[in-house]
Amino acid sequence: MSESTTATSKSAVQHASGASAASVPAEQHKITAEVASFVAGVTYADLPPELVELGKMHILDALGLAVAGQRAETGPVVQRYLGELGVLRGSSSVFGTNLQAPPRFAAFANGVAIHADDFDDTQLAVAKDRVYGLLTHPTVTAVPAALAMAEALGKSGRDFMLAYHVGLEVETKICEAIAPRSYESGFHSTGFCGVFASAAAAGKMRGFDARTLCNVLGIAGAQASGLRENFGTMTKPFQAGHAAECGVTAADLAALGWTAAENILEAKRGFFTAYGGGWNPQATEGKFGKPWSLLTPGVSIKPFPTGSLTHPAMDAMLELIETHRIEAADVEQVRVGTNRQMLNTLIHHHPKTGLQGKFSMEYCMAVLLVRRRAALGEFEDEVVNLPELQEMLRRVDFYNNPEADAAGADKMRSYVDVKLKDGRVFSAQNDFAKGSPQKPMSFDDAVQKFHGCTDFAGLSSSKADRIIATVRRLETVDSMSTVFKGLFD
Repeated sequence: MSESTTATSKSAVQHASGASAASVPAEQHKITAEVASFVAGVTYADLPPELVELGKMHILDALGLAVAGQRAETGPVVQRYLGELGVLRGSSSVFGTNLQAPPRFAAFANGVAIHADDFDDTQLAVAKDRVYGLLTHPTVTAVPAALAMAEALGKSGRDFMLAYHVGLEVETKICEAIAPRSYESGFHSTGFCGVFASAAAAGKMRGFDARTLCNVLGIAGAQASGLRENFGTMTKPFQAGHAAECGVTAADLAALGWTAAENILEAKRGFFTAYGGGWNPQATEGKFGKPWSLLTPGVSIKPFPTGSLTHPAMDAMLELIETHRIEAADVEQVRVGTNRQMLNTLIHHHPKTGLQGKFSMEYCMAVLLVRRRAALGEFEDEVVNLPELQEMLRRVDFYNNPEADAAGADKMRSYVDVKLKDGRVFSAQNDFAKGSPQKPMSFDDAVQKFHGCTDFAGLSSSKADRIIATVRRLETVDSMSTVFKGLFD
């Protein structure tokens, strides 16, 4: 979509979907105040029971990834960085380690760790002009802020879950509303929209009123950042960690009386206009908690530690391999056809590192054929550079299929064709992978993924089971400041 189709004029707000414009000027949509009122007023009793239970699964997923993420190359670097700053003392956990730090730094460290392997959950798009799954990773910014503040303030498990849900809801609705130009221009939505999740979660934890929350959102908006060019590098998880930290910082400053623009989202020179060139008020007005985004349209839990846009094709490839007993040595060529936006995101066609491999459709197909799995261990640098994998990925043709474009950008339509050396061709088409609302994981599936993460990190089964048991009964936890104490000593 061109910038002109999403621009906001003085007299009209162009819908992010490209539909006819609304008649009310942008600055008259008081969305910042609506967000603040929602955050201030919502209570744990307002959370539907099914939302609470689904939230536990996403929280467990994040905690497992935080443990695994400490083993990533970013883990030791972050720990050293915090050590050199002299902040490794405080009340909030650097999860997966025996270290503690002030809330903002713990939120940063945990955000980096959760996103380090690009294995965390992803929002689903609704509008037809959005690429399914690319909108944002909502839990990675909401959980670190909520957990850090809950531990520091001695809040209950219910308080923690409420702050998490509030943060996720705010971020996903904002991300659904902003015009697609923001992403197409190169902004990383988890980085620049995620600040509002952490701000909402941290502000809720502090019990701020709506007026103060407007300032929290304004301070957070001033810190919004993140660029997609960093995909496949250590700076992509940095952008998630930075967003998780920013909301805590914003709440800390607001508590001391710091002020900011109280209309930061809708202002003529505010967030939506600056980053997106426009927004769709219909995606937000009266929509917070009605319905909750985690329930409808849903948030996908990743089955593979790769960019979510690879997942339907990977799901299809695994099914072809298992159904037809395909062996790598018998494969002459693989063709994967998707829409243009997916090619624009999966940019590493000749990966040499594990991080690049996560954003390489060619590598994801190759590793499934050669190793018949794609777990955390398949995305280490030495594995990516194995001769048999480098040779196999050269047999993969990743191309734009016009039929995938025609299917709509709200799907990750993927066409997979595997041609064998004997001339046989096996084909599959897939829009959604396991873990999406269309093919949901069960809690037991999430537990299995969690154990895969903790096993990879070397955490004992007994300690992993302790985390699982705690998450299952979060509503009974009196103080988050003690519930994980001593777990990683």
